[in-house]
Amino acid sequence: MKIPLFPLDVVLFPGAPLPLHIFEERYREMFRRCMAEQIDFGVVRAQEDGLAVVGCTASIGRVMHRYEDGRFDVMCQGERRFEIELLDDTHAYLQAEVDFLPDDGPEATRAEREQCAALHFEAIELARLELPMPHLDLDKPIAFSLAAALPADLDFKQQLLDMRSDASRTRKLQEFYEVLLPQLRTSSPIRKVQGNGRVM
Repeated sequence: MKIPLFPLDVVLFPGAPLPLHIFEERYREMFRRCMAEQIDFGVVRAQEDGLAVVGCTASIGRVMHRYEDGRFDVMCQGERRFEIELLDDTHAYLQAEVDFLPDDGPEATRAEREQCAALHFEAIELARLELPMPHLDLDKPIAFSLAAALPADLDFKQQLLDMRSDASRTRKLQEFYEVLLPQLRTSSPIRKVQGNGRVM
């Protein structure tokens, strides 16, 4: 399947909100097409050495504000993970042939999710970060919801997005918190945490 691509310095997770300010003409064109044809676009992390291979589609919600010069603010939401197979630069904006990536591994147990959520909220409280509290259904996967609210580095978030198992993502998040929490318990408040658990 071919989809329009929006390279950004973010890692978007399924279900996560994505507010955007659209100002470049090529992306105005892309958004006009997506809204007219009611199609999603792909958000992929732009890195110094190129694009990440795995990204996440985003659906367009509502236009929050339109400016007189044609710029606009729009609220989007992450939907489905994909893997880029082939890039197409024949348009003003980038497109790609993609394959969608459903999970093919086991899901975490409810007990594992409860433990991971508890560690997450303890870390956020100790770091004194004012973050929106995700709504969690512990009978369903929660790793993406927790990771979306986590001010961790993008390399770590990309690793989570690449994983094909809810159990693996939940364990990796839990390991992250278990390394981070002892530092938080004995250090001053932080603003951002590294994926390897180092305090910035």
